[in-house]
Amino acid sequence: MSAQNVPQVFPPEVLQRLRRSVDIDPALVAEDLTDPRLKDALARTEILVTGWGCPRLDAAVLDAAPRLRAVLHSAGSVKSLATPELWRRGIAVSSAAVANAVPVAEYTLAMILLTGKDLFAARDRLRTERAFPGWGLVPGIGNHGRRVGVIGASRIGRKVIELLRPFDLVVSLTDPYVDEAGATALGVPLLPPDDLLRTSDVVTVHAPETPETRHLIGARELALMPDGAVLINTARGALLDHEALIAELRTGRLSAILDVTDPEPLPADSPLYDLPNAFLTPHLAGSQGNETARLGLTVAEEAERLLSGGELAYPVDPTALAREA
Repeated sequence: MSAQNVPQVFPPEVLQRLRRSVDIDPALVAEDLTDPRLKDALARTEILVTGWGCPRLDAAVLDAAPRLRAVLHSAGSVKSLATPELWRRGIAVSSAAVANAVPVAEYTLAMILLTGKDLFAARDRLRTERAFPGWGLVPGIGNHGRRVGVIGASRIGRKVIELLRPFDLVVSLTDPYVDEAGATALGVPLLPPDDLLRTSDVVTVHAPETPETRHLIGARELALMPDGAVLINTARGALLDHEALIAELRTGRLSAILDVTDPEPLPADSPLYDLPNAFLTPHLAGSQGNETARLGLTVAEEAERLLSGGELAYPVDPTALAREA
């Protein structure tokens, strides 16, 4: 992994727990697995702890690690490093994606509740007018009975649904890989995509980026959303057609909260920076600061399960990779 991430993902208390299970040298952080200096270490390695910045684990790397039995990934997606050769050799792969889903879902929950109060527009008005609008009731805002549509029952999408349960919101789901029974188990109705867009005051996107989901939300889909609706994207920027979104936002009919964009970062002259109904954050919904220790803790717990003869709690299913983030 990238050496700069190690102190954040594995702070002293997490590293100490990991070292109770495995013989690991915290000073040996490999960013290039073909480095000749790693030859002896790889030859002895039974468990590889990976993270952001890990190179691909191809046949040449795996040949250099003949004793390797498991890869424990201290981040989300393994698509950048996993190769079919891993599964052909029977090497188990685990991911901390479930831990990384927590802060993204928390960010989404916060944005849903804050936009229900029209907080961002109200803040801008107060900053501009420097006058309190008065104590009268404000029509058209609030979170009682507000309709939230979740696109994608990914780990994050499912966590969002879970976090929304205590609130007086009406939540629905659309996902081509979930059936009625699956939606019932999640406690939400399953809707066709167009119906969800038509009937949601907030639409939050949690689908993976695949060739099929590129520009999943375009001009046609945006036009289906009701006046005053909010679109939240914490998934991947390419899921939205940004030109179509800019055109729709310029009408003032919708609002958007974007933690991810396409490209990333946006060019300096992008209208999204200045549109009053666009709220941008710099891809920070995922694990940041002290939240990254949760990723390292997940790896430590997986190592404990593996070495006690138990099963990994968060194994990566190679057959599902194509439809995951």
